[in-house]
Amino acid sequence: MAEHHIAIDGTLKQDNSTVNDLSAFSYKARVKNTREISVIYAYDIERMEPICAQVFPGNCIDASAYSPFIRDNDIDRGIIVADKGFPPSKIKNDLEVRPNLPFLSPIKRNDVRIKDNDMLSFQGVLSGIDANVLYCKKQIKGGKFLYAFLDQSKSSLEAKTFLTQAKLQDKFDLAKFNDKKDKFGLIVLESDQDLPPEVAYLCYEDRWKLELVFKYYKLDEDLDRTRVQGDFAVIGSEFVNFISTLITCRIINKAQKAGVLKEMSYSEMMDDLSSAWRRTDAPKCQPVSADAYWIHTLNNVMETLEKLELSVPVPKPEPKKRGRKPKPVDPNNIKPKRPRGRPRKVAVSQ
Repeated sequence: MAEHHIAIDGTLKQDNSTVNDLSAFSYKARVKNTREISVIYAYDIERMEPICAQVFPGNCIDASAYSPFIRDNDIDRGIIVADKGFPPSKIKNDLEVRPNLPFLSPIKRNDVRIKDNDMLSFQGVLSGIDANVLYCKKQIKGGKFLYAFLDQSKSSLEAKTFLTQAKLQDKFDLAKFNDKKDKFGLIVLESDQDLPPEVAYLCYEDRWKLELVFKYYKLDEDLDRTRVQGDFAVIGSEFVNFISTLITCRIINKAQKAGVLKEMSYSEMMDDLSSAWRRTDAPKCQPVSADAYWIHTLNNVMETLEKLELSVPVPKPEPKKRGRKPKPVDPNNIKPKRPRGRPRKVAVSQ
């Protein structure tokens, strides 16, 4: 949909195959010392689920894969919310032929446009969010807009990290610190849309949901490496992985709406559900918690199944009122109620 926000990001997966052309040494090879492939995902922030994915060689940087990813997957509407590795300059021609595809992307802190447009002269504090964030919004040449945000808590944390590393290495560069201190905690976004600062900030903050998708992808689904050899086998395997990730996201959305993930993690929920066994000769209708076809299913697991609407709960009786029941009153022994107040000592004359 045109009003939906599309987060785009990529991840690297280990692939040491010498057969396919996708396996290559990435820029992180000096640290990992292994060949990899690159997988790029597009994620619908409103629906909270991935919409497409594509495999690229491990030595293909995100900026080079940006334009082919947009074209090959025919992304022509929505608002692209990408990371620094996906600069909008790489899809300039694609955006010109896709008028319903605006973008919101961060720029580097050393970008000359920050200084040229005086983006550190903040105009106020964002309202409606928990953090204390200063903002500055300006229109620049070409009709585009820059949005600068400075989170005070992140600024303090980055400054602390810089000084801690300098202390551990016994190497403090005062000139470097003075150059960075005003930009600790700074995020500057570029967009072709005139948005309220609060909307631009929240749109970019929501893209962290894609990072959670990659976490589930690698840890919970155990898809951190390929186990096939040929090019088409890798592409087919990643298509199956995409479907698996889509199903995982929908399970998580269902569990969040049911309130299950407030009490346990996703992994704990899946462990509980895997312990719910049911006999094969059970009726094909929706299971009922009180039937005799469940096998060694604990009460807490059954409660999780009921919250997820996987089992029909047994109607519970209404809770009893606290205290003793009043004794039955004989209507023949009912005495008239005593009038309120003290009785008069002197009778009132009529």
